[in-house]
Amino acid sequence: MHSIQKQVAWITGGATGIGLAAARALAKEGAVVVISGRRSAEIEAAVAAAKADGLTLHGLATDVSDAAQVERSAQQIAAQHGPISILVCSAGTNVPNRFLNKLTPADFGKVIDINLKGVAQCVMSVLPGMRAQANGVIVVVSSWAGREFLPFTGMAYNSAKAALTMLARSVNHDEGRHGVRCTLVQPGEVYTPILKTRPRPPSTADCETMLRMEDLGDLVRYVVTLPPHVCLNEVLISPTHNRFDIGADDLKPAL
Repeated sequence: MHSIQKQVAWITGGATGIGLAAARALAKEGAVVVISGRRSAEIEAAVAAAKADGLTLHGLATDVSDAAQVERSAQQIAAQHGPISILVCSAGTNVPNRFLNKLTPADFGKVIDINLKGVAQCVMSVLPGMRAQANGVIVVVSSWAGREFLPFTGMAYNSAKAALTMLARSVNHDEGRHGVRCTLVQPGEVYTPILKTRPRPPSTADCETMLRMEDLGDLVRYVVTLPPHVCLNEVLISPTHNRFDIGADDLKPAL
């Protein structure tokens, strides 16, 4: 595997969930890890918890839906820690009123701004530095909803995640010649706090069958430590007990 010792990694949505698990996994590999998110208190808590476990994370409050903030954060990270060679886009959201009988244009825009535009803005902010290094790994955390239609996730979320597939393909097409590679990760159900935003949250027993955040953290670590000439374009990962395939009552939208 390829060493990422002292390489600079920026993890968006890194204070909680999959992003935090990825940040901790990369810190264990010796990377210089910067986590960002919208809420400073969550970032500070994540940094403190990592320190208690003997890991070093750096925090930087950033709203990925704000292009100017994203650009400033990318520049600040590079100035303080060195050029960014790893980007993990894990910031994401959904809204409770996600079906068309209640979805508002404002809520639709919020989901698109974070889940799609936010990813694009972060990618574009790091590409000049990655081209200059002739090296860069980008991991985009999408969803099973980016591969198959999931009715319970709603139009905004489904639209954003489906678009990320073409975003990742575009990065590999345009930037592979410059040493930059992008992996699209499409998880099935993961036991994370975002489950609470579902109109019908799953039971505790169902949550126990799901992927863990650490499973995705380990996957991100594997992807970014592949040799530079290897690009893992897409990963579709699910729990062994995959409720998306077999169905479940709480996955049926109550329209």
